[in-house]
Amino acid sequence: MAFAPHDNPFLQVLLDAALAGARAVMATYETDFAVERKADDSPVSEADRQAEAAILTRLAAALPDIPVVAEEAVAEGRIPSIGRRFLLVDPLDGTKEFISRNGEFTVNIGLIEDGAPIMGVVLAPALGLAYAGSEAGAWTGRIAEGASGIADWRPVRCREAGVSPVAVASRSHCNAATEDALARAGAGDRRSIGSSLKFCLLAEAQADFYPRLGPTMEWDTAAGDAVLRAAGGMVVTLDGAPLSYGKTGVAGMREFENPYFLAAGDPAIIARLDLTKAA
Repeated sequence: MAFAPHDNPFLQVLLDAALAGARAVMATYETDFAVERKADDSPVSEADRQAEAAILTRLAAALPDIPVVAEEAVAEGRIPSIGRRFLLVDPLDGTKEFISRNGEFTVNIGLIEDGAPIMGVVLAPALGLAYAGSEAGAWTGRIAEGASGIADWRPVRCREAGVSPVAVASRSHCNAATEDALARAGAGDRRSIGSSLKFCLLAEAQADFYPRLGPTMEWDTAAGDAVLRAAGGMVVTLDGAPLSYGKTGVAGMREFENPYFLAAGDPAIIARLDLTKAA
């Protein structure tokens, strides 16, 4: 029998916590919810808060000794001390997609060790899609009705990039620098999708690269990054270094902010595509 995510007890804890978050998200999604603005003018809904509370409750019970850096908690000034091992939680990535009700939003939990994302889960509850990645590989599965569980797990693996690679770009955050990068890379086709699903498209060989030449935070990327790396891909900054996590006290950057990066399913595309000029 092939290995599946539920065979790893730690990964199953992350999946259970993410499912709890997914149930909270969908409970709000199906109502006439209100939207507020945070201090940075980004949107937030009751779904973000309820999902994060559900996730943190599960993680605290199962993994009490591992610090958790969660988006809404950080926005309220609650930042834990982190060591070499910690969790990053984005309870609702793609809030704009959530508000527009296109289904392209995700619940994300990533485990960081020594600055690298070594395990992650990404759930897209409105689409019924689940992704998981660890040192044993990467998988996609189907979320059961009511987010009660995940079934039909199958392994996924990145593909070799062709002469005209397929790019994936943010539906809500594409800018002039990204458009320029895609043009210079010779992208033969493009897929636009919201949230951390961009990493998942690369992981399951539906696209080849994703340039992000705009601001992101670590909780936006950790889970999807872990899935992509587990599927054989990579995420690097514009100087070619692997994207790292746990970035605090960096001059000119917010706590846990990412620099610009390039995600690729085929590591060879990093050398072939000259995107450093897009910085």
